[in-house]
Amino acid sequence: MRIFITGATGFAGSHLVESLLRQGHEIYALTHLATSHQALPKHPNLHGIDGDLLALDSLKTAVQQAQPDVVYHLAGQAYPGRSWQNPALTIAINTGGTANLLEAVIAFGRPNVVVVSSAEIYGYVSEDDLPLTEDTWPRPRHPYGVSKCAAGQLTAVYAKRYDLPVVEARPFNHVGPRQALGFVVPDFASQLAAIKLGQQPPIMSVGNLDAKRDFTDVRDVIQAYQILAEKGTPGASYLICSGQAVSIHTLLNILIETANISVEVTPDPDRMRPSDIPCLFGSHAKLTRDTEWTPKIHLRQSLQDAFQDWLIRLAPHK
Repeated sequence: MRIFITGATGFAGSHLVESLLRQGHEIYALTHLATSHQALPKHPNLHGIDGDLLALDSLKTAVQQAQPDVVYHLAGQAYPGRSWQNPALTIAINTGGTANLLEAVIAFGRPNVVVVSSAEIYGYVSEDDLPLTEDTWPRPRHPYGVSKCAAGQLTAVYAKRYDLPVVEARPFNHVGPRQALGFVVPDFASQLAAIKLGQQPPIMSVGNLDAKRDFTDVRDVIQAYQILAEKGTPGASYLICSGQAVSIHTLLNILIETANISVEVTPDPDRMRPSDIPCLFGSHAKLTRDTEWTPKIHLRQSLQDAFQDWLIRLAPHK
């Protein structure tokens, strides 16, 4: 199949590209010099196409050039905290960019489309709301959540108005190798790898360790994206999650055990988030019912792979 992807060089996008190439698909990846932090891997079936989510004409040209059977939309401003620095830009990229992509797609035809949103749309939740489902009312707590909520709603609108086979994927926290700093697992894993390599003293700075979150391996997440492209109900939304809440303290303990080192853990006020929701987890019952997807990679394996990834990244190159 011919596949068009935005966000191909990102965390989940790079794993999705890798998986699709193994299956022999022809991939066309939207590239933007300002935001592509790493080059696309060299492969005869992988082609970069210049374009910009904020420039509709360039998107239309890119989609026409790709002639896709399937479209995966992963690109966007991915950091909730940063969305407060420039709320309008976050909404322009995440919501406006999604609208532009959907416009470019319908100008071409009716390929299957997966738009990646985020469980961050739920925001302020109480214990009575758990586990979160597709029907839980969103109450975003930052511009990022608002931008993803609106982007997700666009999928239902375009599915109904244009008979477009588009679904919204709402992943919870996904973890594994290649994740950038700014998220809890790479922040912990990178510090432990640096300590293991003798690059910093055995002292770790941490934020709130009591919060509980739902973590899924990125490789399970991208499998869900692919299954949704094939089996998802047009206009529907799907949570992608493990269905279990794990404390940040548990993550840290597993990573320290993996690193096999002794460290001093110190609270860092700059890493504390007073608005942290104590516990957050979802249900993948709808996704499993419609597609038979279930998470397969154990969290411990995900954390071990993330730590090994940082050891390789930080190791001195001879």
